[in-house]
Amino acid sequence: MGTKSLDSLRPTEALEIENGLTLVPRVMLNLTIFPSETASVTKPIDEWQLKRALIDFLKTSFHVPITVPEEDLHIKRFKDLKKRKRVDPVAGGTIFIRDLGFLNSKNEDDLEVLDKKFLDWKSSLVEKMDGIELNLEGVKFRLGVAIPATDDFQGMKKDWEDFYAFGNRGYSRGGSGRQQPDTIVLRGAPSRWFAEPRVSSKPSMLVTHTIFSTFGKIRNLNVAEDNDLGDKADEDDGDIVSGLHCKIVVQFERYRDFYNALKVLCGRSLQKQGSRLKADYEVSWDKDGFFRNTRSHAQERSSRMPEMAADSYKSGAPRRQPYFPHSGYDNSRPKRFKE
Repeated sequence: MGTKSLDSLRPTEALEIENGLTLVPRVMLNLTIFPSETASVTKPIDEWQLKRALIDFLKTSFHVPITVPEEDLHIKRFKDLKKRKRVDPVAGGTIFIRDLGFLNSKNEDDLEVLDKKFLDWKSSLVEKMDGIELNLEGVKFRLGVAIPATDDFQGMKKDWEDFYAFGNRGYSRGGSGRQQPDTIVLRGAPSRWFAEPRVSSKPSMLVTHTIFSTFGKIRNLNVAEDNDLGDKADEDDGDIVSGLHCKIVVQFERYRDFYNALKVLCGRSLQKQGSRLKADYEVSWDKDGFFRNTRSHAQERSSRMPEMAADSYKSGAPRRQPYFPHSGYDNSRPKRFKE
């Protein structure tokens, strides 16, 4: 898949990449549920009723009905309602809108026009949903709606432009000598989708490199099991259990490839051929200098080696070469998937 194809990808268009994976478009919204100003909430909110109210609202409140299956609407109620303040939320969640075919234009609009139409539609969707009141068995609740930062490509672009405008460090430089980002960070994808089949369930550097080469030439790559994310995952996720997500950090040779990769990955989910699961990963740009810090840490350890070797020689202890693991997942304990 060449850069030209990525440049021309429509916002509601799927993209097939390597290893049987497809990037499918979706709109993700974060939800926060507050009691209305007059409501007195003393018992947990009914998650099923709340889901039905939101699904019905999306079906009936827009010129073209928006269809959301119940499994794409996640609500988690908060505990200890008696200790909460009146203004505190009682539940939170996310909603995924995947059926976006109604946004496809019949006219041959250029990509810039299509992008603007899609962004305008998302903004109007949030504006119409944010602040609505839901009546659940006589108790009214107010809905707060926002687009996650990791799904807002234009917001991330503004962040890195502001970041580098003030002289912060970066790897790539544009034609004007201006510093630019070149590294993306992706979290929440299933490790087994980036593993070597029938060899291991751990993510493979080779497989991951092949997949992300879709977007351009890679300078540096790191892939590791993301146990921090897995520990926070719900136990009823079904296809994935705790500890089986991975974190992928990709540094591209060119800023343009970084730009296209982040734009294409933002607002999409991964789907694997033969699997019903859609992996709703998070993607962002690296402002912390992941690979620079990794090299600095390795150099620091290397500088200590002569001292360590001298101490070992003096003490008569056997001299051993230190082992530096190639990537973070090599030392992780194995996990199992649910069958």
